Amino acid sequence: MRVSLQPAYLLHRQAYRDSSQLLELFTAEHGRISLVARSVRRKARGGSTGALLQPFVPLLVSFSGRAELKTLTGAEAAGGAVQLRGERLFSGLYLNELLVRLLHRHDAHARLFAHYAETLQDLASGTPMDEALRRFEFSLLEELGYNFDLTHEAHGGPALQADSWYRYESGGGMLRPVADVQREIPLFLGDDLLALSRGEFSDSSRKTAKRLMRLVLADHLGGKPLRSRDLFSHYGDDNRSDASA
Repeated sequence: MRVSLQPAYLLHRQAYRDSSQLLELFTAEHGRISLVARSVRRKARGGSTGALLQPFVPLLVSFSGRAELKTLTGAEAAGGAVQLRGERLFSGLYLNELLVRLLHRHDAHARLFAHYAETLQDLASGTPMDEALRRFEFSLLEELGYNFDLTHEAHGGPALQADSWYRYESGGGMLRPVADVQREIPLFLGDDLLALSRGEFSDSSRKTAKRLMRLVLADHLGGKPLRSRDLFSHYGDDNRSDASA
């Protein structure tokens, strides 16, 4: 198998043997793939491929091989690196970790690839960070078939009411809480859920979206915490906003 000039972004890399790296890439046509980049940690005149293999750089990669772990045969920049700093850098790393954890290898997600690129640009351009992250999370769930209705109760139930409260049922969707346990579980106001179904992010619906997405994503992460969230927790109370992952 030989693939040439495939649009891609680096999600993760780690040292491999003496001078190579193992790469996790998100590609436009081949989904998430694993590659070995040989000898990229050696110094080379005119710069090395390793210097190009950085997160948030749009790439064109070429690779070959019959095994699941294929070999990188070439890489070039397809544009300038997206410049992210502070919380926005951590947000980009959060997106990368979500993709590594949740995407199956070799499943193409062309729309999600495009949305990922757009989200990086949104983070760099000053778009409200929480809105950019939540929109991507909803898009990711939809692509993976994990999305659920925000206008009706789960299991074909009635339409959500703006003045009612609802709970999230794991793997199902929104349901009215059982009266005797409603104080022990997170509840969400119908008005906020309906706003999110329309893609509207007010101060209230932003907070609802963050709380809800944490519950939903925890369903699919197998109880293993995300390392990128630790970056937010160590960033400092004076700098950290309520928009984190």
